[in-house]
Amino acid sequence: MASDEKTLFAVSLLEEKKEKLGRLPLKSDFTPQEVCFIKQKLGPWPRALEAAGLKEAPLISSKEKNRIKRMRARQNRKLKRKSKEFEEE
Repeated sequence: MASDEKTLFAVSLLEEKKEKLGRLPLKSDFTPQEVCFIKQKLGPWPRALEAAGLKEAPLISSKEKNRIKRMRARQNRKLKRKSKEFEEE
């Protein structure tokens, strides 16, 4: 089986399970061998569901979320320092 065929087979496993269950498939809905195969071909479970078209990709990437989180934390630290300085005066 060619690599593309294996990828399509992994996608079809996910799609068939979704049809059967009527919800997004969980890893526990598959055998360990099937889970290993799906993750090998499509990546981590959330990315596999996205690759199969069963779940939408997040609008903001995790890198962007982390950047925003660090920026907010930095701003909060600055505000705390300024309020401390104000209280000391």
